Amino acid sequence: MEPYDIERYLNIRSAYGASFGPDGERLSFLMDTTGTSQVWTLEEPRGWPEQRTFYDERVTFASWSPERPELIFGMDEGGNERAQLFRLDAETGAIENLTAMPDAKHRWGGWSHDGDRFAFTSNRRDEAVFDVYVQGRDETGADATLVYEGDGWLSLAGWSPDDSRLLVSQAYSNFDQDLYVLDLEADEPELEHLTPHEGDVRYGSASWAPDGGGIYLVTDEGDADTLYLAYLDLASGELETVIDGDGWNVDGIALDDETGRFVCSRNVEGYTELTVGEFDADEPTAYKTFPEPDLPGGVAGGVSFDPDAERFALSTSGDTVNTNVFVVDIGTGAADRWTSAPTAGIPRETFDESDLVHVESFDELEVPGFLTLPDDHEDGQIPVIVDIHGGPESQRRPSFSSVKQYFLDRGYAYFEPNVRGSSGYGADYAALDDVEKRMDSVADIEACAEWLQDHPAIDPDRITAKGGSYGGFMVLAALTEYPDLWAAGIDIVGIANFVTFLENTGDWRRELREAEYGSLAEDREFLEEISPINNVERIEAPLFVLHGENDPRVPVGEAEQIVEEVRAHGVPVRKLIFDDEGHGFSKLANRIEAYSEIADFLDEHV
Repeated sequence: MEPYDIERYLNIRSAYGASFGPDGERLSFLMDTTGTSQVWTLEEPRGWPEQRTFYDERVTFASWSPERPELIFGMDEGGNERAQLFRLDAETGAIENLTAMPDAKHRWGGWSHDGDRFAFTSNRRDEAVFDVYVQGRDETGADATLVYEGDGWLSLAGWSPDDSRLLVSQAYSNFDQDLYVLDLEADEPELEHLTPHEGDVRYGSASWAPDGGGIYLVTDEGDADTLYLAYLDLASGELETVIDGDGWNVDGIALDDETGRFVCSRNVEGYTELTVGEFDADEPTAYKTFPEPDLPGGVAGGVSFDPDAERFALSTSGDTVNTNVFVVDIGTGAADRWTSAPTAGIPRETFDESDLVHVESFDELEVPGFLTLPDDHEDGQIPVIVDIHGGPESQRRPSFSSVKQYFLDRGYAYFEPNVRGSSGYGADYAALDDVEKRMDSVADIEACAEWLQDHPAIDPDRITAKGGSYGGFMVLAALTEYPDLWAAGIDIVGIANFVTFLENTGDWRRELREAEYGSLAEDREFLEEISPINNVERIEAPLFVLHGENDPRVPVGEAEQIVEEVRAHGVPVRKLIFDDEGHGFSKLANRIEAYSEIADFLDEHV
């Protein structure tokens, strides 16, 4: 049978981002049927969904009002990440731009429990910082009330049960945050600091307890290397462990603050394990558990409770399972698939499953990764794509990828490493690539490539490095540091020069990125030393560079400069820039063009 083309694979759909309506009878979700993610609604499992938004741009989230048949959704333009908030009337279909300030970012903070107001943070006043706003559901634009002026990266974790306070998070880096309470009824609202600490400590996934007297959160405070679920008593400031991750991260908690029912997820080697429970009203660290739901795939998240917390919706995915929304009965654990995101007519049984492997690096560190081999292959003949995630504080997990399945269908193996610096394996592992240790993570890629060369199924002369964002830097660094290992490189929205990247990235994120990579003021010489652009003469493998013109994170100048320098050294190089995309490619037509050209590039050079 002839392989399916890339357009067919990219038409495999995903349904996710579920939210229950106020009556509990209607579910909204995002699905990319039209080529970009839009809002859809359903009234019964596997029913005929109704499309609610009709834009060329992607919708990033949708959240129902707790009291009215309306929802708020977010959308940016051309990938510029300056999201605006819109209200959709579910009865009439009317849509109104609630923020209408296209030069500013707006970060959703949730509905008040009475549905009369919503909160968000925005950098309207100063592009480099985020302030806290509260806005009436009927207000628009400048009608929003600025309730607190921030001095950094602020986001919101929700309204207190009585709607008098907001829970505020401030991020200094991906591994250092603080939590605050903002009293909206004070004459001059100020932040009450809940988590004073020294060094880097994570405080995330914060949720109000039902009585408003405490906060549930995940943290690594103390001597913990991984995240655990804790309860923070607001009166005493005491932090108590609720669920220990037993060596793995407790990723987060979704909590219904009326009933105390919750869903907690643990990340074990990239696979999701769920705990469904209900907290004791009198003893906040005590809880009873409900049956664990039986869900397909290995990765699940995005929990939304129905109004009575008798059910919850979430999305689930796996190597061979495209993403769909399931609704789980809390009492029984029975899971019912509500959405029918199609596989474009490609039989599900043709999708290939990965194996979890571990590669020993130069210093005996075990680097985990997922290796997927095509069904039909001859030993020693398979080309392989090493696909490196971004972040760097991210993690490759065994979730569905239409691009991966496409290349497997074409006879490629696919290897997805989680090199040092990845999240999911503890704070110590994540810190092993910080600043001056940056190139140790690139050495992990060398170890992975050499391990693949020794694998009996792999052709050692046909190994490709592919990655996006920080993963794009890893591709370029691997090509400069270990040029003999690679048959080709594919750099998608990657960093070529840390100095120009930090100089030109969005003002709101520079400080966060300097915490990871090093600062322009103190580490410029080192940043120049490790930047691939300054070692470009070592690149021997053909290179394909793809980027979005509107990228606010890694500006398109990173692509332009590496292409120019590689071409000047006589190495085959191809460039593809999309003028209506940002940090990645969200539009179907652009994705089809990008991966069609990547396939042609690999056919030519690998």
